[in-house]
Amino acid sequence: MAECVDRYGEMVRAKAATGALAPASAEVYVRDAATFAALAGAERVLDDLTGEDVDEVLLRFARKPDERRRVRAVEPGGGPSQSAASQARFRRSVSALFRYAVVAGWVQLNPMDAVTVRPKQRGGLRAERRALTVEQAEGLLGAARGLAEEPAAARRRRDQRTELRDGLIVLLLAAVGPRVSELTAANIEDFFVNGGTRYWRIFGKGGRTRDVPLPRPVVEVLDAYLADGRRLLDRGREPKALLLSWRGRRLARGDVQGVIDRVLERVEPGRRRSVTPHGLRHTTATHLLAAATDMDAVRRVLGHADLSTLGRYRDELPGELEAAMRVHPLLGSVEGGG
Repeated sequence: MAECVDRYGEMVRAKAATGALAPASAEVYVRDAATFAALAGAERVLDDLTGEDVDEVLLRFARKPDERRRVRAVEPGGGPSQSAASQARFRRSVSALFRYAVVAGWVQLNPMDAVTVRPKQRGGLRAERRALTVEQAEGLLGAARGLAEEPAAARRRRDQRTELRDGLIVLLLAAVGPRVSELTAANIEDFFVNGGTRYWRIFGKGGRTRDVPLPRPVVEVLDAYLADGRRLLDRGREPKALLLSWRGRRLARGDVQGVIDRVLERVEPGRRRSVTPHGLRHTTATHLLAAATDMDAVRRVLGHADLSTLGRYRDELPGELEAAMRVHPLLGSVEGGG
């Protein structure tokens, strides 16, 4: 099993190097293949696995704790720890592994043909993946801007000089709603000015790019970070990367959650709620749409190819239906009744 996964990883990385596969997709395939081997048993023979064996691995993955969170509550009733979307993604990755195994002659029969386990969406989105309310989002953004405005004297040690970077990360995630992979892959040269407006050229899924204008408060923190914060972290190892770790390397996707959690600690308890990077993407979409922003504009900001995809990034907000009916497009403002 371990040898097959290693060879499969080499093939996937080769496809990414030639442009046949997006680097982010290759990373997911390789990571999921390694997880599959660990859950199934690295010393087992790949061709010995049956559909029942793969079913068992899929169930183990579903119960596997979500490692993006530092502290994770136990699921009530012992239910799945992984979301239905994560389970479906893992299943697709395992299917891709076995399709290649058939072509390479590692297996005689594809056990995925006999798999019966299917992920199901139950109980809605977890709390940390729902959109933040206006009060919660304002608390988080206020804490992020406060970090960026702290005096330099407060930054005592080199490995703690990340205030500007941390504030910028939260502001970009909440205001623009990029995927976490798009954020960590950003380079300095991706930010430019056109007609007096600062833009971020985001390289998204499927090789698509989009130019997103940045709000002024985000631009102010970005400029401060480029002028001061990044210089403190730069060790000459990553001249192009926008976001650096304190060791001077490009910030990893797994580090972003820790940044959000640190900023959340500065939010007053009444407005504090745990959230993931993807939850902030939900927040961006939800509040842009709730503010009656054109749906196609929101689609372009988030980088979706189809308007229908917006549905899964749209969460309900308290009182939004009442607010919509108070300002009816056919009746005008009906605030106050009468």
